[in-house]
Amino acid sequence: MRVWIDLTNSPHVLVMRPVIDVLRADGHELHVTARDFAQTLALCDRFGIEHTAIGHHRGGRLAAKGLGLVQRSWALARWARRHGPFALALGHGSNDVTVAAALLRIPCSTTFDYEWATVQHTVNCRLAQAVIVPEAIPPERLARYGAAKKLHQYPGLKEEYYLADFEPDPAVLDELELDARAPIVVVRTPPAVSLYHRFEHDTFGAVLKKLRDEGAQTVVLPRTPDQRAELSAAGGFVIPKHAIDAQSLIAYADLVISAGGTMNREAVALGTPVFSSFEGRLGAVDERLIAEGRLKRLRDPADVVVAKRSAAPAAAARIRRDPRDFTRLLCAPLGEAARAP
Repeated sequence: MRVWIDLTNSPHVLVMRPVIDVLRADGHELHVTARDFAQTLALCDRFGIEHTAIGHHRGGRLAAKGLGLVQRSWALARWARRHGPFALALGHGSNDVTVAAALLRIPCSTTFDYEWATVQHTVNCRLAQAVIVPEAIPPERLARYGAAKKLHQYPGLKEEYYLADFEPDPAVLDELELDARAPIVVVRTPPAVSLYHRFEHDTFGAVLKKLRDEGAQTVVLPRTPDQRAELSAAGGFVIPKHAIDAQSLIAYADLVISAGGTMNREAVALGTPVFSSFEGRLGAVDERLIAEGRLKRLRDPADVVVAKRSAAPAAAARIRRDPRDFTRLLCAPLGEAARAP
């Protein structure tokens, strides 16, 4: 079976890596396309995922996003015509591959774990043949997207599947010149460039200022070149120059503060204390994690206490789930055909 996987953002590389491994181990032929955005291409290189780079991010404006969807979907369709035929197309919230697959009548699965991305899900859920989401998301929240009859749900977090074979490597501490004996804080910036301008305009910015002023070992993972430049100019932060082993860094960190969902849930899966600075509408997954005390919302900079935690990474309790179960759901459009090479 020939399978096409499209990657449009950095976390998608992590999610799809074990899926690619499972499908290849079962004898299927994999073809990967990837968008030049954030560290998507660098992570493909780091994990040895052969890929074809197609398109780039068009910016945050609605008109630009619409133009980007049309242009990249058409480019993907042209590529797929040349390299197909494909039995199945897979994407993690990628509108581009869902549209292209629909144009070419390729069965398609989409997966996501945040239910309030209305425009994205309206496209994906209506065009895809299978919608794979966590059990934490109530099906009624997805009904308006047309997902009701296509829904396939999995227990736990997606991070518990793709981190199932992961063991932290302390080499990342040496790479970043961090002292393991002192507290380490990992920070992931919000998508907007200016939210923390001068580190004083909001809660997230106030936390950055506090960490810098207290001289904490703070590794900041910026999303954009502008963020990188602003943080570098401020000084006092460790800013990796290239894609790093972020999961090992999280495992060895004493605290994670992130405005993005994936890093928050990676910290939860790896047993590292974590604050969410996400300012949008909470999704069901985060609602459950907060209710269980596994994730905290960042409301007051005073709540952030920098100190060594007692549990070492190896001692932290972890839930490991079989990525084959996740892969099986992604192959749902093919039914029993997906079980045979």
